[in-house]
Amino acid sequence: MSQWQDWLHHLKTLDLEHMERTLRSYSAYGPLPGLLMPIAEALIPALPLIVIVAANANIYGLWYGFLLSWIGATIGANIVFWLARKLGRRLGGWFRRRFPKSQRFFDWVEHRGFTPLFLLACFPFTPSALINIVAGLSKLPFQTFFFATLLGKSVMIFSISIVSADISSLGRQPWRIFVLITVLAVMWFLGKQLERKYALK
Repeated sequence: MSQWQDWLHHLKTLDLEHMERTLRSYSAYGPLPGLLMPIAEALIPALPLIVIVAANANIYGLWYGFLLSWIGATIGANIVFWLARKLGRRLGGWFRRRFPKSQRFFDWVEHRGFTPLFLLACFPFTPSALINIVAGLSKLPFQTFFFATLLGKSVMIFSISIVSADISSLGRQPWRIFVLITVLAVMWFLGKQLERKYALK
């Protein structure tokens, strides 16, 4: 048990330099490590997503690194969602019966699923694994989860990438901050539009 705990502690304490060194050590595989690491983070929440995204931005560049992190994180979230939905049907019913007050939370996710999922996906410190599992256990349509996650992850990952990519030049390139604010505003607007289309009636 102590070895398992030590391993989890090691994963949680990975810093940017170590993560970059790890990714560079697999450079023979091209961009594949940069894509697989965000997927692994969705399955192993102990991995630091912020560090992974920052490392991708520094190694592969702002736009390519962002794309790899975004696609990987979205794929990983959808894998967790489908695992919870396929393997947890009985668990979801048991959870509702065991914790009756949780029904309100499930109803909130199912009927107002897009906005809360989108907002939670925008922030890097939310327990994304738990959110993906709860969404999978609920009756939330897959397309609602997919678009909320796709757009929310784009905001979060782009925010980290644009700040992390060659961070020393941020002061000389204030346009990056302006772009970040613009992206946040556009994604919020798109989120509200898609909510009207995909939210449960």
